Amino acid sequence: MPIAVYVLGLAVFAQGTSEFMLSGLVSGIAADLDVSLSAAGLLTSAFAVGMVVGAPLMALSSRTWPRRRALLLFLAVFVAVHVVGALTPSYGVLLATRFVGALANAGFWAVALTTAVSMVPDRLKGRAAAVVVGGVTIACVVGVPAGALLGERWGWRSAFWAVAIVSLPAFLAVLRSIPGGRSTDTGAAPVPVRDELRALTGPRLRPVLLTMALVQGATFCTFSYLEPLLTRETGLGAGWVPVSLALFGAGSFAGVTVAGRIADARPVAVVATGMTALALGWAALALAAGRPALALALIPLLGMLAFGTGTALITRVLGLASGAPTLAGAFSTTAFNLGATVGPWAGGLALDAGFGYRAPVWVSALLMVLALLVAATTTATAKGRRPRAGERRPSAVHRSADGRL
Repeated sequence: MPIAVYVLGLAVFAQGTSEFMLSGLVSGIAADLDVSLSAAGLLTSAFAVGMVVGAPLMALSSRTWPRRRALLLFLAVFVAVHVVGALTPSYGVLLATRFVGALANAGFWAVALTTAVSMVPDRLKGRAAAVVVGGVTIACVVGVPAGALLGERWGWRSAFWAVAIVSLPAFLAVLRSIPGGRSTDTGAAPVPVRDELRALTGPRLRPVLLTMALVQGATFCTFSYLEPLLTRETGLGAGWVPVSLALFGAGSFAGVTVAGRIADARPVAVVATGMTALALGWAALALAAGRPALALALIPLLGMLAFGTGTALITRVLGLASGAPTLAGAFSTTAFNLGATVGPWAGGLALDAGFGYRAPVWVSALLMVLALLVAATTTATAKGRRPRAGERRPSAVHRSADGRL
C-alpha cells in the first residue's frame, strides 16, 4: 500500500476528530453558549449539511486542480475555521464555522477517496478506502475521547484548539507525500461531468446511496447524544464518557479493518449481515441503556457494525461508479453525511418531544428497519424485472456487481 494512502488517513484522523468530538461536548457547549441540548446537537448536523453540500460542490470546483494543491487548500481552511470557533462567544458564529469547516472537510474527503483508490490495483481498492475511513475510526478511539477529556478539564474550546494543532502535521505530510497531478489524471481523457452524474444517479447506485444514508443516520442519531444517554439514563459519571467513546472508536476501527479486507470479495454479504445486526443492536442498546455493564458491552459492538457496514457501502459505491472517477467519492461523502444530518435532527426531535434520553437510540433502530426495507424492495424489484430486449440477465458470478443490495 503506498505511503500516501496512509497520509490521507492521517489527515482524515484530524478532521474526523472534529466531526465527531461534539458528542462528548454538547452539554458544555449548551451551558457556555446558553442554548438547548438539541441546539448544541445541531452543530453536528450543521457540519453534516456542509459535508452534503460541499462534497459534490468542492469535487467539481477542484476537478482540474492538482491533487496536492486541493488537499492543502482544504486543510488550511479547516484549520482556520477551528481557530475562529475556539475564539467566538457566539452560537451563530460557531454554527457558521462548523458549516464552512465541513465544506473544507468534504472537499478533502472527495479528493482523498478518489486519490487513494486510484493509487492501488483493483484488488486493493477496498483496503485503500478502508485506510482513509480508518482515519475516522482512529479519531473515535483517540481524538474524540481526548476531546471529551479536554472539554471536561479545560472547556470545550480547548478541543477546538487541539484539532487545529493536530491538523498541522497532516498538512506537512500531505505536502511531502501526495503527487501533484490533477484529480482527473488517470492516463485517459477526463470523463465529462454529465456522464459522471448520469452514472451516479442511475438505478444501479440510487438504492446503495440511500441505504448508506440511512445506515449513517442511525449511527449519528445515537452517537450525537451518547453523552447525555450515558450520564442521565445509564447513570455513569462524566469520566466514563471518554471511555465509552474510545470503546465505540475501537469497535469502529475493528469493523473498518475487517470490512476493508473482505468487502471487495463479498460486499453484499457484509452489507446485509451488518444491517440486520445493526437493527437488532440499536434496539438492544435502547432496552439495555439502564444497565451500565450491558450498555458498555454493546457500544464497541455497535461501533464495529456501523463502520464496518459503512465501509462496505463506500467500497460498493466506488466499485459500481467506475464511470464517475471524480464524483464517486463526493457522492459517497454526500450520502454518508446526509445520514449524519438527518440522524441528529431526528434524535433531537425525539428528545424535544419528551420521549426521554433513550429516544434517539430507538430512532436509530427505526432508521435501520427503513434501510432493510429499501434493500429488500430493491432486491425484489431486481429479481422480478424482466430483461429488456437484447439485455442478458446477470449470472450468479456477476450478480453482486449489479448494484442491488
